[in-house]
Amino acid sequence: MDYSTVLILCSFSFLAGFVDAIIGGGGLIQTPAMLFTLPQYPVPTLIGTTKIPSMFGSLMGAFQYSRRVAVVGRFIGPMMAIAFGASWLGSWTLSQVPNSFMKPLALTILVVVFIYTLTKKDFGQVAHRIVTARQQQTRMWSMGAAIGFYDGFFGPGTGSFLVLGFIALIGFDFLKASAHAKLVNASTNLASTLYFVSEGKILYALAFPMAIANLTGAFLGARLAILKGNRFIRVFFLALIAATIVRFAWDLLR
Repeated sequence: MDYSTVLILCSFSFLAGFVDAIIGGGGLIQTPAMLFTLPQYPVPTLIGTTKIPSMFGSLMGAFQYSRRVAVVGRFIGPMMAIAFGASWLGSWTLSQVPNSFMKPLALTILVVVFIYTLTKKDFGQVAHRIVTARQQQTRMWSMGAAIGFYDGFFGPGTGSFLVLGFIALIGFDFLKASAHAKLVNASTNLASTLYFVSEGKILYALAFPMAIANLTGAFLGARLAILKGNRFIRVFFLALIAATIVRFAWDLLR
């Protein structure tokens, strides 16, 4: 693998970390770049390699947000643990059964999410408590199990689904939802990383330079999101959902 290839992939990884730190969805940039640039490698190896930079980027985003945004500490820890286990289970399940049915299902959900967010102008703009502490606990832990499994089994759009869940089910605004989503996503990425490491499906010479690039992008993306606030994140969220819809639709129709 020559240096120009590493540099190109690190550039995509930087952009993925930047976008992912703001609203999630960095995998929509990083994973296709890997698949198109290195078609000679097995797909599981390429997917596994992307997990290390994704994990580092998620951790950096989580760190930046946690310094400036209050976190629901008593519930987020168990949610991360549940998401970790669910993500590992999802990765294992992927090795047993096909996941081809997930793309049309995810596409349908994303279209509904896009229309709802676009038409409801105040969605995620102001934090408001809509549930009791017990309901918050139940919903966060259930969300950790469901989206954690999804991330291990399929993956694309995980960050966006987490943000959506924290806004719609818990009552957070975009900024607070992004902060909590990064923590949970870091946990699911760690589980996937450990799974692929145990399977020996990592290109370490590429994974670590990409991790540095992703981490740098995540640092800048999180700082920008915190500086600009909810309106900026909402625009990013809509743009990312639209891009995800186009990508899934293209894959299904071609």
